[in-house]
This record gives sequence, C-alpha cells and structure tokens, in this order.
Amino acid sequence: MPRLKELAPYFLQATEQAAIACGKLRGCGDKNKADDAAVKAMRKAFDSIPVHARVAIGEGEMDKAPMLYIGEELGKGLLDSSLPQVDIAVDPLECTSHCAFDLPNSICVLAVAPRGTLLHAPECYMDKIAGPPALINKISLGLSVEENISSAAAILKKPVQELKVIVLDRPRNESKIRTMRQLDVNVELIQNGDIVGAMRAVNGDADLLLGIGSAPEGVITAAAVKGLNGVFEGKLYFHEQSYQERAEEILQNDAHKIWNTDTLCSSKNALFIATGVCDGWLPGVQFNHDDIKTWSRIIYVETGEVKTIETIHSKNKE
Repeated sequence: MPRLKELAPYFLQATEQAAIACGKLRGCGDKNKADDAAVKAMRKAFDSIPVHARVAIGEGEMDKAPMLYIGEELGKGLLDSSLPQVDIAVDPLECTSHCAFDLPNSICVLAVAPRGTLLHAPECYMDKIAGPPALINKISLGLSVEENISSAAAILKKPVQELKVIVLDRPRNESKIRTMRQLDVNVELIQNGDIVGAMRAVNGDADLLLGIGSAPEGVITAAAVKGLNGVFEGKLYFHEQSYQERAEEILQNDAHKIWNTDTLCSSKNALFIATGVCDGWLPGVQFNHDDIKTWSRIIYVETGEVKTIETIHSKNKE
C-alpha cells in the first residue's frame, strides 16, 4: 500500500470537481439538484484515480442510487487489480440545503484510508462528541452531559457559562440542549454541518461539539480529528428498528459500542479532504470571467500536517 499522501492530488480533484458542479447551482433552491450534481461530478472524477475504492460509509444503500452508495466500488482499480485498495467515507455535498440557498459552510468532503480501516456501516445517525487535544481522556459519550461539561470547564479553565458548545438544532438533540441551557452553557445551535462544527471544537473556535448527527459525517470527522490529535467519539443511534437490524447484521455486537478516532479510522495512512462550496470554514467556489477558483483543506493524518490549497481551474476544461 503506497502512502496515500502521494495520491492526495487525485482525491483533491474529486472534491474540487464536485464543488464546482454544485457551486454552479448555489442559490437554486433545490438541494436535491445540487446534491445530484456533486455526486455525478465526484463519481466521474474517481474514474481517473489509480485506486480500487469502496464506499465504506456514505449517503445510502444501493437501492437509493444515484447517491454514492455504501459498498459502491470506484476508481481505475475496477479494471486493474494491481492498484491499491482503499475505503472512502464520503459526503459529496455536506449541507445540501446550504448550497441550495447559498448559506455558509457547504463543502464537498471525503476521507480515505486503506481497505478495511474505516468503519463500514449502514447509513444511520451517530451520537457524537468532539473537542480539543486538551480534553483527551477527559470527555466521553460514556459520561453524562453534565459530567462532560464539568470536566471540559475544569480542564480548559473556563467558567461553565463561557463554554461554547456546538449542537445540531434537531428534535433528537432537545434533551442535551435543555440540560446545557439549565447549566447556563453557551450553546451554539447550527442548522447543518457538524463536520465543520467538530473542526471548530477541535481547533478552539468552540470548546465542544455534542449531539446526534449523521454517521457518514462522523467517520469523516474521525479521520480529520485523528490527524489533529483531538477528541472524537461516536455511537450509532437508531431512529428506526430497520436501521438497528441492518447495523447489527453488519457489525453484530459492535453496532452498540462507543467508537473513537482509532476505531473509526484505524490507519494513520489516511487523508481528509474538503473543498468549499459556499463561503464559511473554507471560501466558496469563485466563478470568474476567465477561470474558476476553489479552496480546499487536506489533513494528512499520518503527520498531522494541514494544508489549505487554492486551485485555479481553466473554464475551457470545465
């Protein structure tokens, strides 16, 4: 298996092309149309990547195509068995509605690692907690909200009232939100985008991310946080019995365990790559008269290096 860092430019092209495709639809008001454009562009880009890729966790199962479905195989390795086998966790367009209405923090994003080293699971929800390196072994999904808040405040040397905690604004998170408000925590509710929310918590723009979001984004986040030496844990959350049964079929007893960065992404030979669609954590795609500009962020998990890349694309090639 080669160092995936050497293949990063190929995977970068996949997120860039997806971002350009859906970026053309910013503000269109149709999130499904924007998502479909990103999926088609990313799938096409993978045709040129010299790997045999498998979607370990993504947007859905095969019968829900045209999404990049769980178990789908991509890359030039479909025709060449000598090429390296990798797993990808992917969200071709994170924050689809944000792209549709030109709101911040929409990104095209993936994580890639050697085959068998990313959590392979069905699409479902995931309860999550993320925080900075200082909170390693100090916070956990095995603790209550109150215990995590108390521990974070003590370690970060902040009054509880000054802790900023990012939470997806969803009914399934109401109990956590209520508890934190009773503690007088500074709760920042976000409508979408808990990958970016977790990055902000790890990097110090906030103190914690808590709450239930989607599992594919959890695996992608885990790869990034592993490279940043932060804290991330996830536990699958089933809102319907059918999702639990499918997870138990694949993972057996592990369907109910608490996962961390080393179990969600068990290899350091991994990459996190995101390209901005709308302005926010990353600048959005910029369509100029003669060219198109994209901004992306790569986290090389093995070294912890973080690189922000500005690319100029010729319109003639689009």
